[in-house]
Amino acid sequence: MIKVLIVEDSPVVREFLVHILEADPELQVVGTANNGEEATEIVGRLQPDVITMDIHMPRMDGLEATRRIMEAHPTPIVIVSGSTSSHEVKTTFDAMEAGALAFLPRPAGIGHPDYAATVKELVKTVKLMSEVKVVRRWPRLRRETVVMRAAETGLRRVVPAKVEIIAIGASTGGPPVLHTIVSALPEDFPAPVLIVQHMAAGFIRGFADWLAQSSRLPIHLARHGETILPGHIYLAPDECQMKVARGGKIALTRDAPENGLRPSVSYLFRSVAETYGGTAVAGLLTGMGRDGADELKLLKDQGAVTFAQDKGSSIVHGMPGEAIKLGAAALVLSPEKIAAVLTSLANNGK
Repeated sequence: MIKVLIVEDSPVVREFLVHILEADPELQVVGTANNGEEATEIVGRLQPDVITMDIHMPRMDGLEATRRIMEAHPTPIVIVSGSTSSHEVKTTFDAMEAGALAFLPRPAGIGHPDYAATVKELVKTVKLMSEVKVVRRWPRLRRETVVMRAAETGLRRVVPAKVEIIAIGASTGGPPVLHTIVSALPEDFPAPVLIVQHMAAGFIRGFADWLAQSSRLPIHLARHGETILPGHIYLAPDECQMKVARGGKIALTRDAPENGLRPSVSYLFRSVAETYGGTAVAGLLTGMGRDGADELKLLKDQGAVTFAQDKGSSIVHGMPGEAIKLGAAALVLSPEKIAAVLTSLANNGK
C-alpha cells in the first residue's frame, strides 16, 4: 500500500483529491494538510511514501514547504497545480529545483471530458514517484552552475567535423535537468538547440521564462517557419509536432501524436536525421516510456553523436534506458557532464 499525504488549502479540492486517490486499491491517503506549514509539522509523524503538493497556499506556500520537507524529511513530492498563471508556474518550477519530482495540473472535474484521462495520469504519476529514492537537500544551497573541462566528461574523440544542430528530448523529471544543462552553456555557444519537453498544456511558456532566468542564451517557444539561429534555444510549444526542414527552418504541424505524445521526441529526431544526419548531436533525458529511443539509434547509425542521461541522476530512466538498451547512446552522462560535452562538441572538441 502506497501512503499519500495531500497538501491543499481548498477543502473542496482536498476532498476531491482524497476521493480520486483512495479509489485506487494501491493508494492510501494517510493525512491531509491545509497549508505548507501544517505539512512540515506532520510529515515526520505520518511518513508518507509520496506527497501531493499545491503551490499557492496561505501561511506557507508549496515552494517553501518543499524546501523544508526536502531538508528535514526527504519525500517524493508531486506538485498538483490549479493555475497556469505566470507566478504560479514559476513557483512550480522553483519547487522542482528544490526537490519536487514532477508536476501535474489539477485533474478535471467529474463530468468533464478529460476527467478520466487526468485522473489516470495523476494516479500513475503518484505511484511512479513513490518509488523514487530522494535525498536530503541541504538548507538554502541553490544549485551552482557547473563548469567542466571536456577531459572530465569521458568524451572520446567522437567529434564530427561540424555540429550544425543539437536536439534534446525529456519527460518526467526533465525541467531541472534542462535547467542544469542550459545554465551551463556559454554565451558564445555556436549551435542551435531544439528541445521537446513533455509537459502538461499551459505550462511551457512559463517553463521557457523560468529557463531564461538562468540562461546566457536566448530561449524561444518555437514558431512555424522561423529560421533557427546559432546560440539560440527553441522549445516545442503545446500540442504541436516540431520538426526541422532543409534551410534550417522550424515547421510546426498538427500531425498525429507519436507514442501518444504531441510534441513527440521521435518526430523531432526523425526530422533531424533526415535533414542533418551526421552533423547533429542528440540525446535523451529522464522520462517515462521510450519516445525518441529508436530515432536516437537512427541518428547514431547516420554518424551523429548521441547521448543518454545516466540512471543515477534520472528520476525515471525509461527513455534514456531504452536508448541505452538499443545501443543508441554513444555517451551515458550526468546532466553536468552533458553540458560540458555539448560545449566541447559544438566547438569541435576543443
